[in-house]
Amino acid sequence: MTTDKQWDVLVIGGGIAGASVAYELAGVADVLLVDMESTLGHHATGRSAAMFLETYGGADVRAFTMASREFLESPPAEFESQLLRSRPLMQVARMGRGHVVKEVFADVSGIVGDVELVDEARARDLCPIVRSGVIEAGLYEPSAMEMDVDALHQGFVRGFRGRGGSVRRGCRVEQIERVGDRWTVSLGDGSWVSATTVVNAAGAWADHVAAVAGVRPLGFVPRRRTAFTTAAPEDVALERLPMLYDVDESFYVKPEGDQMLCSPADKTISKPVDARPDTLEIARSLDEIREVTTIPARSVRTSWAGLRTFSPDENLVVGADPDVAGFFWLAGQAGYGVQTSPALARFAAAAIVGDEQPKDVLTLGLQPDRVSPSRFGQMSGADL
Repeated sequence: MTTDKQWDVLVIGGGIAGASVAYELAGVADVLLVDMESTLGHHATGRSAAMFLETYGGADVRAFTMASREFLESPPAEFESQLLRSRPLMQVARMGRGHVVKEVFADVSGIVGDVELVDEARARDLCPIVRSGVIEAGLYEPSAMEMDVDALHQGFVRGFRGRGGSVRRGCRVEQIERVGDRWTVSLGDGSWVSATTVVNAAGAWADHVAAVAGVRPLGFVPRRRTAFTTAAPEDVALERLPMLYDVDESFYVKPEGDQMLCSPADKTISKPVDARPDTLEIARSLDEIREVTTIPARSVRTSWAGLRTFSPDENLVVGADPDVAGFFWLAGQAGYGVQTSPALARFAAAAIVGDEQPKDVLTLGLQPDRVSPSRFGQMSGADL
């Protein structure tokens, strides 16, 4: 066994998490990024809902999201295009469920500054596809944005390469061994590489990568989310139409070109696979969409699915493994990975090289212990 090169950091996974942390590390370390697919970002990243929502997720997710906004609004030159454009969010609660929206508003009010709790009339004025007499209340987030996910991901990859980083695609990790104070890793192309630190950014395959390295898996659960497109309602200005999201997570819809992108917001447990859409969930959500909105939703034009991967407590996992030196977790983004990626990558890179944690993220409410993999240290094997 002869390694072809010694690296400071090996990042496993070329989706948004791996590409962004590789970009941040490349300026200060010798970094190799590997991915099992021939196309980087093939799985969850390439199938994102492409929204930037500061009201979405818990306190730690919101901190990373808000700390990412400045980067996304004014990205470095490597990104070559605008990453955000306005697309407000309207979360709605049906009759008898208004208290759920009010609880969300109480949770984010004073943190996300421009959210507005609205009654049915105001909700329909702001989002005219909502049917009369169906909803009790809404939460309007005017500063929500649509994201160009491909431009963001490709910008990270381009910037990583520009800083001297190397990428190997179509290289499945076959074997990971700790030899002294370094990792020796066998790749699917027949090569061996050596690295001081392994960053596990493998998404739905994060526990598999850990097991291959002899590291205790943390119990991640991949969940399928289906999406599809259908015809838009006539006589509605799609450019100004908010994304509409049922606060009980039965569906969401948003304009996508001249049609509507829809999802049943499903969270079906799955193995780590190339996910396929669930036709039963699509049928259910079509009924929900017709009940709440004026979208015709008679037929499906295209459909697809992706995996969102959750930790046991459904919060992000970012930090060094508590038991195995040189193994770093960056996983469990659970659908928040794209909108949090700039700040999450800065935070992870600082931890990997031993720099001070970014103060802006801490100021916005992040508590590092809540995202550290060490929090699972007391869990039993049955819990995991």
